[in-house]
Amino acid sequence: MNSLRKSIRRLPLVIAGLTLAIGALTIHAQDDAAVLELPSGVSHHATVEGISEYRLDNGLRFLLFPDQSKDQITLNITYLVGSHHENYGETGMAHLLEHLIFKGTPNHPNITKELTDRGAIPNGTTWFDRTNYFETLPATEDNLAWAIDLEADRMVNSFVSAEDLESEMTVVRNEFQRGENNSIRMLTQRVLSSAYLWHNYGKPTIGALSDIENMPIERLQAFYKKYYQPDNAVLIIAGRFDPKLAIELVSEKFGAIPRPDRTGANRIYGNYTVEPAQDGERTVRLRRTGDLQMIMAAYHIPAGSAEDYAAVSVLTHILGAQPSGRLYTNVVKTGLAAWSTVSRYQLEHPGVLFARMGIRIGDPIQPAEDALKATFQELVDEPPTQQELDRAKNEFRNSFETSMLDPQAFTRSLSNWVSRGDWRLFFLHRDRVALVTAEDVQTAAMTYLIDSNRTIGYFLPLTEPPQRADTGGIPNVAAMVENYKGGEAIAQGEAFDPSLENIEARTTRVSLSSGVKVALLPKKSRGNLVRLTIQFNHGTEQSLSGQAAAASIAGAMLMRGSANFSRQELQDELTRLRIEGNAFGGLTAAGANFTTIRENLPAAIRLASELLRSPRFDEAEFKMLVESDLADIENGKSDPQSLATEAINRHLNPYAEGHPHYVSTAEEEIDALRNLTLDDVKEFWKEFYGASQGQIAVVGDFDTNEIVPILEDAFQGWSSPSDYEHVYNRHFDQDSLNLDINTPDKANAIMYAGLTLPFNDAHEDYPAMAIAMHIMGGGFLSSRLAVRIRQNEGLSYGIRASLTTGTPDERSMILGYAIFAPEHKDRVKNAYREEFEKALSLGFTEAEVEAAKAGYLDSAQNRRSTDNSIASALRSSLRLDRTMKWSADFERNVQDLTTQQVNDAFRRHVDLKNMTFVRAGDFEKVAEAAMSDSASY
Repeated sequence: MNSLRKSIRRLPLVIAGLTLAIGALTIHAQDDAAVLELPSGVSHHATVEGISEYRLDNGLRFLLFPDQSKDQITLNITYLVGSHHENYGETGMAHLLEHLIFKGTPNHPNITKELTDRGAIPNGTTWFDRTNYFETLPATEDNLAWAIDLEADRMVNSFVSAEDLESEMTVVRNEFQRGENNSIRMLTQRVLSSAYLWHNYGKPTIGALSDIENMPIERLQAFYKKYYQPDNAVLIIAGRFDPKLAIELVSEKFGAIPRPDRTGANRIYGNYTVEPAQDGERTVRLRRTGDLQMIMAAYHIPAGSAEDYAAVSVLTHILGAQPSGRLYTNVVKTGLAAWSTVSRYQLEHPGVLFARMGIRIGDPIQPAEDALKATFQELVDEPPTQQELDRAKNEFRNSFETSMLDPQAFTRSLSNWVSRGDWRLFFLHRDRVALVTAEDVQTAAMTYLIDSNRTIGYFLPLTEPPQRADTGGIPNVAAMVENYKGGEAIAQGEAFDPSLENIEARTTRVSLSSGVKVALLPKKSRGNLVRLTIQFNHGTEQSLSGQAAAASIAGAMLMRGSANFSRQELQDELTRLRIEGNAFGGLTAAGANFTTIRENLPAAIRLASELLRSPRFDEAEFKMLVESDLADIENGKSDPQSLATEAINRHLNPYAEGHPHYVSTAEEEIDALRNLTLDDVKEFWKEFYGASQGQIAVVGDFDTNEIVPILEDAFQGWSSPSDYEHVYNRHFDQDSLNLDINTPDKANAIMYAGLTLPFNDAHEDYPAMAIAMHIMGGGFLSSRLAVRIRQNEGLSYGIRASLTTGTPDERSMILGYAIFAPEHKDRVKNAYREEFEKALSLGFTEAEVEAAKAGYLDSAQNRRSTDNSIASALRSSLRLDRTMKWSADFERNVQDLTTQQVNDAFRRHVDLKNMTFVRAGDFEKVAEAAMSDSASY
């Protein structure tokens, strides 16, 4: 259920950072990079659409992507090594090494703390063809120099020690076990292992459990020294920075690393293992605990750099798009399946196209499988229609253009294109997609969507002679991109200062005739983007009683058609107007969040108005939505996280059944959905929706004088028939709960810890409590809990604790979680409690408090570097009758905190006797194993 169920399953995690404005040189034209005076040992290699590639004599390639519009810098370093480079006994080595690279170097002994102290948004990821590390930081010269120094240092000086391997191995093992709980992931792994007999794409990146547990440190160190070298890496720098300074710093820090000796064991061979054409349909049966039937079909497709991959991309969209995709139309709309998806792996070597379907228990599988095969055969027999082709190409075009507007996300995207052969493939692939014809799509279908090239979930005999699909070898990427120039670079935005003072100075506040409050912040943005966020509040505690199911479905139906648009026509209109986002609705509010370009903002406002004021409420769409939500709820009935989330939320929110804040059980939600009618949904919308009370914020490239009258006209004369009064969520004084939920056959367990507090962010102790909880469970793996439970003892892959508030409600919550192997349940809980006990008895140190204040404030500043965050903050401030001055005062209070104030507040409000702990996992299996061990001789 879109909000009814998922709202209690997903706990908020706040990750943020700081951005400071600096002057930076932006490359606007293709040839500007060539005029920069380059240090010795640096050469300019290529420039395409504002991105320039340089090379060092030691083999390092680095890309510069200057962008003035966001006060951030992102560094991403991609190593051309992933799980497909691993040898026998080394599975999971690339991913395990990714973890150890965060453990430190002699010059950076505590990387996670340094990242946290600078308010960074960092991470590392491993995939089949590459490993990458990135950090987004405030745009200062000091941060640029620090980040370049960090990446150069840990390229060759990381500890990669036996001690770190011992603790991190158990963390990765916990991550492995977490994946074992995911039935879709496990079925994908089994299908891939059958589809690939020889190539390492058939092995999951996480690796084999036995390899993870028994990895020799010497082998891991040799792997590190071989692949983590400048001639096997590509560095990408994006954001607000001076290219000349960046080149000098890269030359200084990375240029000092010698080119490695590539002889003997240190030689990197090209991967010459080629998966042969599949010689017949293969089948897999996977039997595990779960609550949803699934069918998965996989087809071999060419390498991601191949010329005909563009046709495969369009083919995937035509099959899998929703709601117009052929598979969705033939299996979901007909009721044969609860959901369906079609996706693909775009890789350096020939990859895979997937089709997946979920079927509720009790429903037959065979009709859905027959419909899947028939759907794919339709595309083999007949080319797609012009409408299908145009729709796919338009959405791809918008996706390409949008991705270029966020340098931080685009930087990480380029990491994948680098691993496929060259970063310029991004632009080449874009151009190829634009030229795809219907005949190209049919040819791709005829080549790859054949029976003998398919791996599916259960056996079906072949009735015709087998065919062979040749996906070809690895294309010559260097030849493809050698003379590629690309199109024009995207227009740059202004150098915007995201300080609270500047945001307040640039913001205009007005009220519409209906009383709706509006905040407007015009600014030049990259690609002329503008963010629109709308929220209309409705209902009272009494009138909303028992309305949760109707409210959830009413909100979910908003994007399934309006008076003038069917669901597919609506998707086409969003694509035409280059609008990303959605209209939404819940129990107490409805609204819309749209991002579009300046010229389309008036149309976006009118479309938001139509979606909210004139939903279509189509009977067929209603039935499909309910069926999908039922499948989603049932799929979580044996999942540890779903069960533990439900249990702790029900305990910490002990409202009577029917109350707007009542937390339903899964069975209650199923019953509510089964008894819900479309008339119930229509009645909820009719009774509660309206623009009588609400807030609107607009941030980005627009004209205030033009937009205010359009907002006035769009929502004029639309009022809610019902009264509005905020439904307060109050604090309850109640006993703690210690609950264990057994979930058989689930390899990963989870624990939640919760404590409610009777205050909100206006309380004098809130700043001190926010800093205390940042020390306890915030930051990037440098909190007390993370250092103890993950870094030192290796008990959990993910652990966190935070303080949240629901202002204006007089209620805050300390909420923490940890995932772990079931046999570690007591060690994790005891360590969690002990760290809180230490903080209560010994207190926090001055060094901890000062570092936490800096990191906390940096993170808050970094969040304000995106228009989406600014718009959300402005809308929220309107709801609370605040301005940015309130936030500035709050941050000054944080800055002025003393260590004594933080310790006093923590001791005043935290009482472990009142803290609730809920754990879910296969604990009976662990107990049985322990009894068996104790009985053996």
